[in-house]
Amino acid sequence: MRLLRKIALGIDTFIESAALIGLLSMIIIVTMQVMTRKLFDFVFFWSEEVTMLLLIWFSFMGIAIGFREKLHLGIDSFTHKLPASFNKALDKVIELVILAFGIYLVFYGWDFTVMMNESELPATGLPNSTLYVIMPITGIMTCAYALLQLFGIETKRHVNLQERGHH
Repeated sequence: MRLLRKIALGIDTFIESAALIGLLSMIIIVTMQVMTRKLFDFVFFWSEEVTMLLLIWFSFMGIAIGFREKLHLGIDSFTHKLPASFNKALDKVIELVILAFGIYLVFYGWDFTVMMNESELPATGLPNSTLYVIMPITGIMTCAYALLQLFGIETKRHVNLQERGHH
């Protein structure tokens, strides 16, 4: 069980690091693109396409990480007035809906990825499926987090100051 947890944490850390590296790369490419356009009237032919790829991948990874950190939208001002038992049941329903969304992303994302593998992106020549393969990856991540949360296993890795008791 300890080894499984260590492996899961390693995968999770890798995915989060990849998302952050993607964001940093996107910032560098866009900055470089703006500077070369303004200073030299030149744009690298691949920069917009790579930025689009990074933005899509970062966004989808952010969805899964958001579910892990329980950052999805909620109406606490309404639900905090309800009994704790109702809120506990509502949390389970929400976790099941998140699991269903993850399953949806896995199956339909994979179908779409396979379908788009026939064409290629014009600037980089990468298969068009490169844009869409993040959907099933995000689905798998989302399902994993939802299942862990359904079984009462805490998935949050980042605690904000308010949760620590600081103001």
